[in-house]
Amino acid sequence: MDTHTPHTGPQETARPWLSHYQNGVPADPTLDIGNLPAMLERTALRFPDRTALHFMGQKCTYRQLWQDVRRFAAALQQQGVQPGDRVSIMLPNCPQFVVAFYGASLAGAVVVNTSPLYVAPELTHQLLDSGSETLVILDSFYPRFEADRVPGVKRVIVTGVQDALPFPKNLLYPLRERMQGHAATPPSGERVHQMQALIHAQPTGVQPRTVPLAPDTLALLQYTGGTTGTPKGAMLTHGNLIANTVQASAWMPDLQMGQEVLLAAIPFFHVYGMTTAMNMGVLIGATVVLVPNPRDIKMLLTLVQSMKPTLFPGVPTMYGAINAHPDTPRYDLTSIRACISGSAPLPHETARRFREITRGANLVEGYGLTEASPVTHCNPVTGEQQLGSIGLPVPGVYAYVAAPDGTPLPNGEAGELYVSGPNVMAGYWQRDEESRATLPVRAGRTWLRTGDVAVMSDDGFFRIVDRQKDVIIAGGFNIYPREVEEVLYAHPAVQEAAAIGVPHPHRGETVKVFVVFRPGMQASQNELESWCRERLSPYKVPKLYEVRSELPKSAVGKVLRRALADQERAAPKAAG
Repeated sequence: MDTHTPHTGPQETARPWLSHYQNGVPADPTLDIGNLPAMLERTALRFPDRTALHFMGQKCTYRQLWQDVRRFAAALQQQGVQPGDRVSIMLPNCPQFVVAFYGASLAGAVVVNTSPLYVAPELTHQLLDSGSETLVILDSFYPRFEADRVPGVKRVIVTGVQDALPFPKNLLYPLRERMQGHAATPPSGERVHQMQALIHAQPTGVQPRTVPLAPDTLALLQYTGGTTGTPKGAMLTHGNLIANTVQASAWMPDLQMGQEVLLAAIPFFHVYGMTTAMNMGVLIGATVVLVPNPRDIKMLLTLVQSMKPTLFPGVPTMYGAINAHPDTPRYDLTSIRACISGSAPLPHETARRFREITRGANLVEGYGLTEASPVTHCNPVTGEQQLGSIGLPVPGVYAYVAAPDGTPLPNGEAGELYVSGPNVMAGYWQRDEESRATLPVRAGRTWLRTGDVAVMSDDGFFRIVDRQKDVIIAGGFNIYPREVEEVLYAHPAVQEAAAIGVPHPHRGETVKVFVVFRPGMQASQNELESWCRERLSPYKVPKLYEVRSELPKSAVGKVLRRALADQERAAPKAAG
């Protein structure tokens, strides 16, 4: 086969990958659901008594979930939340997250996903940039909210893990937290409300005020560094999120409606977890088993054995941790049927070992990005798969590999990956110029420039060969070097700083920084690490530090991260 046969480029008919779809996967998704609350309502009417959420022993049916969503929506409207207002949610995977997300959507608000790992400056930036007037937050996270710095937040709605636990765990949990020194001080103030009290104050059968929610209505601001590293909100509509949820479920044609059990270990605040775990679970009427702490592998193993999940979306580090855990052989993991791995490249050995210990679970690699809600490509769950490939575009997605001017390249040649489809964002929040640059129109279609360098084979399989953006992917999380560097530049002893990703056996990559100190000044690694820990989420904090007298630069004085990465790769060989 000639790997350099040109493909026809960004045309409606240029989809060679369709012939490699497994049986039952449609060419295009069926998009007959208008908005996210309608999706939940449809499932609640079809499977009212099906367990929707399972959280640490507490169960909630779809009937109960839809009821709580309506009550929370009514409570928000009663509190003054108007259509289009932004509601930030800073919660782990727990029932309150699902209620807050769908309730805010039903009230007509725009959800702003907020990482529970954010430290105070990061939270403040996102609240200010999004213009959020409402913050739904876990009680133990509340101290990170600096009210005096964000006067625009009119109301803070607080909840605790204990609010979702069954008796007597709801009483014992706060006691345990207090004994371990983690007890949260109940926040108080004129604009502070308890989520549980707001919901219970609403009648059981309450109907919130109807808000028209068309598919193109903005539903979510998902913050990302995009192609520049500057955090900004990708504007995802109801239609975008529903389309990607349908696309992901259509990729697995053997799904049994109302019968699957989905292990939701990937965080919902991450758009990948929101689509493949929360929203897809709701779409197919699955029992969604909520995992608040995915790093607790013993808990994961126990849940798999007791709950018998059939679906387990995740990230490579999660599967690798299960493979490596010494207790894994003692647990029965054979209920798992399908796993789509995203957020980072899936090592071949990780996939092979996981299939072995689960006795055949189909663990396949996919690809996506926040701006596409996020899934755009995936290897077939059954049928033809190509190791090292991100697979085929999912139903309804068009893709091609472009030259620097945006024109199509022949198959087998590397260039920037462009994608298009109903799941592609409307743009970046309040950043029109960046939106236009990232979403060019070609051949009558709006395309998303991914910033990733890819190769497409004649049969439509894609392979990522490099990243134009310098994003570091550690444990499935995107880390943008500029964020880390800005924190280091603020240190009084640091003159220059550069951050790169270096290979890590468990996280995929970890952060290494190179620093040049100001003349006559020094700082220890411990001092730099403490400085970073106060200003960055834990997963962004550099693990490796190297002091240099100077950093490699271009002719115009720009620090060359690529040169540092090349030096880092060459170092072991030079030493040997």
